[in-house]
Amino acid sequence: MIERILAASIGQHVGATVRLCGWVHRIRELGAVSFVVLRDRSGVAQLVYSGRTDLGNESVILVTGTVAENDKAPGGYEVQVSQTTLLAPAAADLPIPVNQDPESIGIDALLDNRIISLRMPKIRSIFAVQSTIVDAFAEYLRANDFTEIKSSKLIGTGTEGGTGLFTVDYFGDRVYLAQSPQFYKQAMVASGMERVFEIGAAYRAEKHDTPRHLNEYVSLDVEMGFITDHTDLMDLEAGLLTHIFDRVRERHADALAEHGATVPTAEQVAAIPRIDHDDAKEIISRRAGKKAFEINPEGERELCAWAQEESGIAAAFVTGFPRKKRPFYTFPDDQKTRSFDLLFRGLEITTGGQRINEYAMLIDTLPKFGLTEEGLGDYCTIFKYGCPPHGGFAIGLERLTQQILGLSNVKEASLFPRDRKRVRP
Repeated sequence: MIERILAASIGQHVGATVRLCGWVHRIRELGAVSFVVLRDRSGVAQLVYSGRTDLGNESVILVTGTVAENDKAPGGYEVQVSQTTLLAPAAADLPIPVNQDPESIGIDALLDNRIISLRMPKIRSIFAVQSTIVDAFAEYLRANDFTEIKSSKLIGTGTEGGTGLFTVDYFGDRVYLAQSPQFYKQAMVASGMERVFEIGAAYRAEKHDTPRHLNEYVSLDVEMGFITDHTDLMDLEAGLLTHIFDRVRERHADALAEHGATVPTAEQVAAIPRIDHDDAKEIISRRAGKKAFEINPEGERELCAWAQEESGIAAAFVTGFPRKKRPFYTFPDDQKTRSFDLLFRGLEITTGGQRINEYAMLIDTLPKFGLTEEGLGDYCTIFKYGCPPHGGFAIGLERLTQQILGLSNVKEASLFPRDRKRVRP
């Protein structure tokens, strides 16, 4: 039996009889001959038929034929078909054309027809890159003695202070979808595991409808024990991002080129400036010509533009956020906190910092945020019985993907995005 090969590899089989399986991507009939572009997971290959063909776009086929050279064919090779098996015909009323550039189609049409738009090669390449981001994230952390955990997404109380939570009926009781694995990450540090990470869904019941927000997203979470302060975490993230960028560059040169994108080098990541929150506001004020009272999306873009000019990379760590701007568990430093955000190409992709690890300090902090030990359930138990100095951060997977590829909307980086208006498919 002739073994199936992939479209991208036909150039290795010139003169041989091969089998290919895939989708009919495009058909061009020229009377005496028809050219069919077949698409599979590796790319596309040109098929040549004598006369007309009765195939339809997006039908699934299996073909047998001989590989020949043709400078005008994609990749310089084609398959002269001797036999075709129609595995699954596609209906003719495709809601959107799969063989066009997705940029010629509005984002609402792409998302409303997500089952079909995910077939578009340029869109599918987004998720090939995203898969590498996830793989590299875990690879780097495992190599640095981190253990992967999987925590519950149903929680009894909100460790972020109880706002922005989706409620769920749980056998007559009210529980919530987790905003983050914060409680569980800290519990595992205190358990003696010391270094943990999680890749999982997070949920925010925030009524945003912007190109930068999702109500369900994938959070790349890290927590590390026995740190000195939050600078250890920024150092860790710089190494982690360098590794991710390297892997994306190695594996996805074609996708980066197709999206007109690049990824920073190790030298550029090492040069990311670390700016105090107050200094960041002054930079924004000076560049914008008006006083910045907070770091809003416009300010994030200004800071990244400043960093590009000053350091050669459109990224900045902003540190020392005021206590009122950070969750209750963030380690205080006078009126500021040992915390940071990482802005990358004009968008915040990471929030992190050192956590309060002493029980007495935590109990003293709760009333200042309108919280009680009872209201937080089991959370305070982590610290009552001894927890080392620790901290962590979370990277939004979709936002990081968006910024690497230069996508205009974070929803493009979600397979099946969930926002205020969209809960299907």
